[in-house]
Amino acid sequence: MAEAPVPPLVLASTSPYRRALLERLGLPFAVEAPRVDEGPRPGEAPAARARRLALAKARAVAARRPGALVIGSDQVAELEGRPLGKPGDRPRALAQLLALAGRRVAFHTGLALVGPGAAEQVDLVPYGVRFRPFGRAEAEAYLDREPAYDCAGAFRSEGLGIALVERFEGEDPTALVGLPLIRLCRMLEAAGRPVLA
Repeated sequence: MAEAPVPPLVLASTSPYRRALLERLGLPFAVEAPRVDEGPRPGEAPAARARRLALAKARAVAARRPGALVIGSDQVAELEGRPLGKPGDRPRALAQLLALAGRRVAFHTGLALVGPGAAEQVDLVPYGVRFRPFGRAEAEAYLDREPAYDCAGAFRSEGLGIALVERFEGEDPTALVGLPLIRLCRMLEAAGRPVLA
């Protein structure tokens, strides 16, 4: 009796950071833009938004690739109850960094796996970053060397942004970068696609 074909793996994201993380698992995969409305809903908490968007992204790509196992992920950073977006430019990045100094930011990373013959899986993986106190001169120096305008909080933990951090709080550091690999490995295993098979 022939074995069932292994469904192709698709990452529903165009993020180079998520792509680089998924490459670490050594599995072949394709990348496809999810093309979903990522705007917040009225009264939606940051954690709920990350979870909802991860599932929406996976479902959107799965609808176009019905034979594939699709990974969706989304991250929303939260400072004192307010979501932090990607700054997009230097003035906003500087303002974000200065707001983070000496404070804790919660990064909510939603993760979803949708595919043929497997129940939808969706989870939320939290990760905290406690920033050390720093002033404008250090924030400016950081942005001069690493203009992280495409990252919520205007910093990259995997780069020079580490110099602004007092400590990390969480179980999976890859969640902070945008794709929680520990949880993803468990999801893939539950879907019949173990990483180490």
